Amino acid sequence: MSGPQLLLSALLFAALILQAVLPALRVLIVLSAAALSCLLATLLGVGTTHQLMAEVPWDVLILLVGLGLLSELLVESRLFGILAVRAARLSQARPSLVLCFFVVAMYLVSGLVNNLTALMLVLPVLHILLKLMGVHQRYLSWTLGLLLVACNLGGAATPIGDFPAILLLGSGRMTFRAYLIHAAPPTVIALVILLAVVTLIIRPQRGLERDTLSARLSVQVMNQLYRNVRLDRRRFYPVAGLLALMLMGWTLIPTSTGISADLICWLGVGTALLLNKHLGEQLVRRRVDMEAVLFLLALFVMVAAVRRTGMFVAVAHFLGTLPVSPLVQLVVFLCLAGVLTGIFSAGPSMAALLEVAHTLAQRLPPHAVYVGLALSVCAGSSLFLTAATSGPMAQALTERADLRGAQGEPIRFGFFQFLPTGLLSFAVIQLVALAYAAYSVR
Repeated sequence: MSGPQLLLSALLFAALILQAVLPALRVLIVLSAAALSCLLATLLGVGTTHQLMAEVPWDVLILLVGLGLLSELLVESRLFGILAVRAARLSQARPSLVLCFFVVAMYLVSGLVNNLTALMLVLPVLHILLKLMGVHQRYLSWTLGLLLVACNLGGAATPIGDFPAILLLGSGRMTFRAYLIHAAPPTVIALVILLAVVTLIIRPQRGLERDTLSARLSVQVMNQLYRNVRLDRRRFYPVAGLLALMLMGWTLIPTSTGISADLICWLGVGTALLLNKHLGEQLVRRRVDMEAVLFLLALFVMVAAVRRTGMFVAVAHFLGTLPVSPLVQLVVFLCLAGVLTGIFSAGPSMAALLEVAHTLAQRLPPHAVYVGLALSVCAGSSLFLTAATSGPMAQALTERADLRGAQGEPIRFGFFQFLPTGLLSFAVIQLVALAYAAYSVR
């Protein structure tokens, strides 16, 4: 390993560790590390700041900002709030059905909007229903845990659901249609397995089955609380129509035309914002997640510096020289991806590991590598409560809800309450990822 490889890789590794340990300072940490990477790259002859910035995938940042704004427009139409309320009504306040319906609802919502937005829409409705039902610690831990896992799976199911998938779409290595066809079925399989294991074997709902009258009263209270929630058709239909056109463009327009995914996103979101006029202006001013943009920009700069040293190619070459079959090499890579994501979180892990995946995809079926990686990153982001940004958000919202048990004892949702769900989910999703890779390589 050369000096530049060692120094710049160590800096990237240290920044990833620090941002995971100190999430409140993660933007400042990666920005400082990116500036230092530029300085070291220049002094070591790896590349100038201009060269590093030229390698930043700006199309990914355009997709991230554009899809974020589109999500906000859909939120303003109250579509997802209605979906959450419908899940509450369909469940009839029965614990097993509440768990299943809300998990499925979260999966569907997360396929269209980012995970944090999905949580902000669905979780408050669930909290109110849980208060009306009366729950114990075990049930809440498994229900909220599966909700977070469904959030991760929904984000991995579509190329627009979460940052790792958006990064893969922006890389141009897989088309929108190809990713959706290959990634959606494994995520559904993983979700079904998890729901079956939890509801039929673990049974956290045991002891919470209510009589018909109690359930009916809970549903009636929910109906009263949300009786005025109506779909804003004036906002929904134009945005839904433009989203449909964007999906058609991503699916039908070949990349050889030069019309890229980010251009389609730019045109569609720009039109949607113009149609909503004042609301669109407010969203651009107030709802653009500049923290995420700066974080990813700095991360891309550090990854570019390490890439120019040849480190990622060296890692891929090392995997290729292992005295095992290509399938086993892929299995090793995917398992490593899952563990690293659990430690460093999904975004940074995907940004770095994708560079190794590009090299592996030259001698293995590309969809096996890329979709397998997306699923492994999803598994890792479901391992610990802190592995994805949605985890701390769910913890904060649950603490604010002040849920209590039958005896008035406070019900908590933190790292250790989530851990059993995280371990089970990691095992199931990682096994699905490996099974998918094995099936694709055979």
